[in-house]
Amino acid sequence: MEKKDLLYQGKAKKLYQTTEEDVILAEYMDQATALNGQKKDAILGKGAMNNQITSLIFDKLAQSGVPSHFIRKISKTEQLIKKVDIIPLEVVVRNVAAGSFSKRLGIKEGTPLSFPIVEFYFKDDALNDPFINDQQVLVLAIATQAEIEQIKALALKVNEVLKAWFLSLDIQLIDFKIEVGRTKDGSILLADEISPDTCRLWDVHTHAHLDKDIYRRDLGDLVPVYKEVLRRIENNQ
Repeated sequence: MEKKDLLYQGKAKKLYQTTEEDVILAEYMDQATALNGQKKDAILGKGAMNNQITSLIFDKLAQSGVPSHFIRKISKTEQLIKKVDIIPLEVVVRNVAAGSFSKRLGIKEGTPLSFPIVEFYFKDDALNDPFINDQQVLVLAIATQAEIEQIKALALKVNEVLKAWFLSLDIQLIDFKIEVGRTKDGSILLADEISPDTCRLWDVHTHAHLDKDIYRRDLGDLVPVYKEVLRRIENNQ
């Protein structure tokens, strides 16, 4: 299989067409961004770590029956994925109050929530990815009611699997963001990535950040933190 034309370049990945029509090659970049791309820096080795972490997480989810676009990792920075049409939603699951949720509702960061909350954000950089509700999703024709329910169920299943798994690594899953896509037959699959870029992860004992908040909040060097997450995951294989 060969890498062909560049299809898309985002904040953290490049997507290439391959010689197989329904297979995309994703290349992870050595770049960190925050604040909707307003903050951006090159960070050597980040792409390889995120590719490895995401690959291992998708493998773990597959073992629990979670359908995704992931096929396999093919190099340090590249993986093969199924071609899907990305639904323009950021799907956020929250277990503990943090970040924008705490600011928006005045809830102290670190406060456990009585049950996991699923939130939708409309993926549109020009609008700064606004929070939207189910009815707005329907009005914008982003997804049907049946698809909304499928997406929520998928997100909660991911949360169930990863929350328990991360806890076994002495990591608390605070919240995370996923994206989903449609296949040609209309099936809904987990897409994009799951990594410290897209999750809030805290050490169970110290509550130290093990995620992109290190970069977002200028708390220190990102690389050792991501290496620690990868080390814990690999030691659990």
